[in-house]
Amino acid sequence: MSSAAKSSPRAASAREILALNLIRLRQANGLTQEALAFESGLHRTFVAHVERQARNISLDNLERLAYALNVPVHRLLTPDD
Repeated sequence: MSSAAKSSPRAASAREILALNLIRLRQANGLTQEALAFESGLHRTFVAHVERQARNISLDNLERLAYALNVPVHRLLTPDD
């Protein structure tokens, strides 16, 4: 392994990017976890688990969250620079 590979920062996982974007977009829309859950047809604890990176998420549920936040699905998985 090269020294550059050892010292390079760890890339964020898709789960981490999703969690950070979900929290940021939810708060920007003035929504609580409960309100986002209601709008997306999901349970509040599920939304909390996704935000804490404790649950994996299906594409169907990812679409439901994106629709509730009025953003394209890819926005939830794109790192915020």
